[in-house]
Amino acid sequence: MARKETAADAANPGRLKQIALTYKMTRRADKKIGLVLAAVGIVTFGVFLAIGFLIGHPIYLGILGFLLAFLATAIVFGRRAERAAFGQMEGQPGAAAAVLDNVGRGWTTTPAVAMNRSQDVVHRAVGKAGIVLVAEGNPNRVKGLLAAEKKKMARIVADVPVHDLIVGTGDEQVPLKRLRTTMLKLPRVLTGPQVTATNDRLRAMGDLMSNMPLPKGPMPKGMRMPRGGPKLR
Repeated sequence: MARKETAADAANPGRLKQIALTYKMTRRADKKIGLVLAAVGIVTFGVFLAIGFLIGHPIYLGILGFLLAFLATAIVFGRRAERAAFGQMEGQPGAAAAVLDNVGRGWTTTPAVAMNRSQDVVHRAVGKAGIVLVAEGNPNRVKGLLAAEKKKMARIVADVPVHDLIVGTGDEQVPLKRLRTTMLKLPRVLTGPQVTATNDRLRAMGDLMSNMPLPKGPMPKGMRMPRGGPKLR
């Protein structure tokens, strides 16, 4: 029992510190966060307290109002903090990968499965909706990356639906703050075992590509493949 209480006491300062850090980060982008939270808490508590006086139970309604005010404040704070975080991440390289890591259970994310010299990148997520390719970068250039990645996967997972999304604020693009919601709205067509099998096949494809003994840079003139090397079929 003593060990459990000690661990809980040690965890509380960490949570409070994290909340304080989140508040400071949110306040940089949202200057009114303090006033908004105070207004939500005071108004919620005041409404329930007033109702309590009207019906003759100010103590009970006051306690209930305090708890609901705390809950409402926490919900508003979470949403505004999330909005501020997305605003700071917008346009930053790798922002889509960070969102994909927090989509939820049942999704397996592989960042940067394709990239070009201009640092346009394609990330891959696998879940019950199938395979989702998420691209960030120049819309015209990433289309070629998406097409090449689809062609490569078609040889191994031809029976799995593939969705492609381009993160951005233009036409036919998905804003970063709506990426998670968009993915969760995709229809679920695969079972758990099918998702696992798809991940295994894609992982094997990646392992085969990473383990191929190809030299970096251009191949020297006159160099021949060893006799024991892989054969083309």
